[in-house]
Amino acid sequence: MVIGREDLRRRFNGGRYWHRVQVGELWQVPEEEGHPSPPPSGEPYCTRSQMLSCHADELGQVARVHQYLRPDGSLGGAAGRPDPKELLEDGVLYVVVDPVDWGGAEGG
Repeated sequence: MVIGREDLRRRFNGGRYWHRVQVGELWQVPEEEGHPSPPPSGEPYCTRSQMLSCHADELGQVARVHQYLRPDGSLGGAAGRPDPKELLEDGVLYVVVDPVDWGGAEGG
């Protein structure tokens, strides 16, 4: 189901997916990685633009997120959190389709 960025972020935050990654309940697998161009991203030199899939033992992949990983290990973007692009919740796959959204600086 295609939904807006803010709706997907609300679902992602409401399900505490980022917290669940941090405590080890979910794990992330890198899918794509590269250097963003510093001026458009607003991130420091050598920051990595990453697409990651989030997995749960019993469900497999439950989310895909974009994040900026800074050289110091912190996450960039306005919120300093991953920005969800897909979320599997209660058997429904929610997807954001917005060509200018990939790498959203506002974070989830």
